Amino acid sequence: MSKLQAFLFLAFPSFLLYFNCYGTNYSRLAEVKIDSNRVIELNTLGYKARLTDPSQTIKYADQALEMAEDISFTNGVAEAYRIKGIGWYYKNQTGLAIQNYLTALQYFTQANNGTGIARVNNNIGVLYHDVDYDKALEYFQKSLELSERYGIQDLTSGLYLNIGTIYQKKGNYNTALNFFKKSYDSFNRLGIAVGSIQCLQNMSIVYKDLRQLDKAESYAIQAIQKAKENDLNITVAGTNLTLSKIYIIEGKYDQAEQAIKEGRAYSDLLKDEKLQYDFLYNAYTLEESRKNYHQALQYLKEVYKTDSTNYNNNVSTRIALLQEQSKRRAQQQENLLLKEKQKYSKILILSTIVGSALLVIVIVLLFRDVRKKALNNKQLTALNAEISSKKEDLDRINHNLEDIIDERTNDLRIKNKKLSDYSSHLSHQIRGPVATLKGLMNLEREGLIEKEEFVQQVEKCVNDIDDKILNINEMLHDPKQYGFRNAQQ
Repeated sequence: MSKLQAFLFLAFPSFLLYFNCYGTNYSRLAEVKIDSNRVIELNTLGYKARLTDPSQTIKYADQALEMAEDISFTNGVAEAYRIKGIGWYYKNQTGLAIQNYLTALQYFTQANNGTGIARVNNNIGVLYHDVDYDKALEYFQKSLELSERYGIQDLTSGLYLNIGTIYQKKGNYNTALNFFKKSYDSFNRLGIAVGSIQCLQNMSIVYKDLRQLDKAESYAIQAIQKAKENDLNITVAGTNLTLSKIYIIEGKYDQAEQAIKEGRAYSDLLKDEKLQYDFLYNAYTLEESRKNYHQALQYLKEVYKTDSTNYNNNVSTRIALLQEQSKRRAQQQENLLLKEKQKYSKILILSTIVGSALLVIVIVLLFRDVRKKALNNKQLTALNAEISSKKEDLDRINHNLEDIIDERTNDLRIKNKKLSDYSSHLSHQIRGPVATLKGLMNLEREGLIEKEEFVQQVEKCVNDIDDKILNINEMLHDPKQYGFRNAQQ
């Protein structure tokens, strides 16, 4: 079934009656609608699983992608790639994440889906939030502009949160808090628990950095409690990381140890290497604060090894992001050049068609001229026959009439010859610009002539042909001017 048929099915159910008359399978159209709904459902399930089981997110996205491609559901294909990218992001596979995001962006652009484009820009911004704050902010701002334009409230709330995170990392804590509070209020209005919990987690981090530890601890405890209620394992682990830092600063070492223990259990369950490293560093900080230097030294050695690896990973991640985006920009440029080439080819074809049409007109006019000439000859032959049949009568009337007839016959023969010669001359003249046209087309086909010069020369040839045709018409309507003074006597 074509995309047009699928659209008409979804938009105008009565359209089915028309297609049934021509053999369209009703059950197939219904199946497409069911399949598209299933694609949407799988993508939704994949997104919901991102914080608890990223591997399941990827599995849902793969199922949705296969089904969407089978029914040519472009928006479904785009969203499946986006969800798959999110799954790889939560598995810390940045290279795979950016590949899927850029593919999703390509499909959303093809479908002219502004909402999808906004969401993918947000996802790409999240990839940059640890390696390039300015680049991340650039993508978040692009996404926010589209999100506010299309009224995507949940995305707008999430972007406030993401932008606040960047300002937090840059040390602009007051600006960060303003964005977090806007995000928190917006998520609460929409009833999106996941978003509001993440806001609590981030506000806890800011207040920790501002050394307002009572507020930081309160927000962290609220975030952990609500995250557990919603099975948000990543949020539980991440917030325990913040809470353990708060307890270390406050000197509550036993509580810090408990928070680290719980957080490490969740990070091990998630197999999140970044969180595992962060908890390792917090364990080192805790033991150092306790003055348990031997144990702290053991943790520090592991931190040093992991830190070197993380640095290399961050550098390679940034390079991978830049390389992948450069590759996509090159592909887009190539597509743009291809479109320009196709446009130029259309102009060339149109010029060829116009030239051919003019050539046909010339041939038709010449054919009409030949037919008219043949008709005149036929009429002259009939006249000669009539003259011959009455020759004896004419001899009796006027003995000199034979000389007159001979003279006129000779005169007509001369005029016919002149007409034939002139027709050949005009044909030769017309073939000249036609041959030039052919030569120009060969030069264009070989790329040996500029487009502007080609168009000028074609125009010149067309004008030349037009002049020749006007010349023929003038000859036909004013024969005296061309030496046929007695043609109408």
